[in-house]
Amino acid sequence: MTRRACVAGDLRIAGLSKLSTVDWPDRLAATLFLQGCPWDCFYCHNPALIAPRAAGALPWSEVDAFLARRTGLLDAVVFSGGEPTMQAALLPALLATRERGFAVGLHSGGAYPANLSRVLPYVDWIGLDIKAEAVDYAAVTGRPGSAANAWRSLELVLGAVAARASSERPLRYEVRTTVHAIAFDEAGLARLGHRLADAGVTRWAVQRFRETGARSPLPRVAPRSGVVELSGLPRERFDSFTIR
Repeated sequence: MTRRACVAGDLRIAGLSKLSTVDWPDRLAATLFLQGCPWDCFYCHNPALIAPRAAGALPWSEVDAFLARRTGLLDAVVFSGGEPTMQAALLPALLATRERGFAVGLHSGGAYPANLSRVLPYVDWIGLDIKAEAVDYAAVTGRPGSAANAWRSLELVLGAVAARASSERPLRYEVRTTVHAIAFDEAGLARLGHRLADAGVTRWAVQRFRETGARSPLPRVAPRSGVVELSGLPRERFDSFTIR
């Protein structure tokens, strides 16, 4: 029996932010939050989106109708999560969005490098989360093997950035790291910064953990107070360095 090809209508959408100025820096965007993530980051600020088999709350037809009304008023649509590349319907949804004339942004943790490689040609900007040094990745995500996938995804993104650099549609990007005192000390975060720069990253955003939306108590970790000092980070090695 031939398996039916996924269509945009199969996308499990947990929510829609109709206007955002932060999900894609310097763009007016609508943001779709897709259901499902294979990881369980202890500091996740959207834990309701982790369940990989949960149904969506919003049909694609409603999103498409909304986008039809916002043509010329929004710059872009950002697909966020959860982990968007978990869903096979992401690709047809990206194509449908592009057909409406919107630029496409993507938030990803890099959990599925093969899936990411299939959608990158249709993405204009990506915010890729690199959560830790490889040795500490599983402690953050709760999943063994997550480091290899994330760092492979970084290679794919940087390769696509280089390949499209002189094209009419270059791939813009940002690597992002959430900072929590359980995941990092100052020296460890600085090492990660150097590792990213060595890999070819030129745009790094460091995001302080915020309790809003996170579980309490945080799963799998013992409580720890303190603030990670950010003054010693190798910001001079990046063309763009941002603290949020």
